[in-house]
Order: sequence, then C-alpha cells, then structure tokens
Amino acid sequence: MNHEPGSNDEKGYMEKMVRKLDEISLAMEKLGIAEYVEMLNNPRRLFFINFWSGVIRGFGMAIGFTLLAALVIYALQQLVVLNTPLIGNFIADIVNIVQNQLDVGGSIWQNHGGEI
Repeated sequence: MNHEPGSNDEKGYMEKMVRKLDEISLAMEKLGIAEYVEMLNNPRRLFFINFWSGVIRGFGMAIGFTLLAALVIYALQQLVVLNTPLIGNFIADIVNIVQNQLDVGGSIWQNHGGEI
C-alpha cells in the first residue's frame, strides 16, 4: 500500500468523503434542519406556531366529531324509519326509562327545594 500524502488512494477516499458530505448536507437541507434550529432558538415563534397548530387541530377534531355524530344520528333515524322490532323496542325502552326518571324526579340536575 502506498501511504504518501498525495497518493491516489487518499484522493479517492477524500473524494468519497466530499460526496458523502454533500449528500448529508443536501438531506439536511431537505429536512429543514436549519429552520428547525432557528425556531428552537426563538421561543416566541415556537409558542405561536404550537398555539396555532393546536387551535387548527382542535377545530379539525370538532368538525370531524360533528360530521361523525351527524352520520350516526342519520343512521339511527333511518333505523327508526325501517321500524325494525328489535331496535324499535330498544329505543322505546330507553325513552320509557328516561320518562320514568323524569316523572319520579330522580334527575340529578333538578333542584329540589334548594337542595342539590
């Protein structure tokens, strides 16, 4: 092996290292590492980005839950329209239980003469 400072082995190794560093640099640039580090060094910007992303995420969940609830209610209405005996009886039992509870005054939300 030739270990002279200007040998071909060393030049080839250095060229490979430079190419690898270029690849790593390009990958880091694509990932936005510099912007991420800059954001971490600016707590106010980090707070606002996290705050607004949380607001948007919560808004999306609220809309999603509303659409899901509407779909469930629509499906239940269609089941009632079909008047299937099993489900119709089940819903009638629930209505009777709620009505009996309200008639007896067993609701925890009602105020009985100032007592909770």
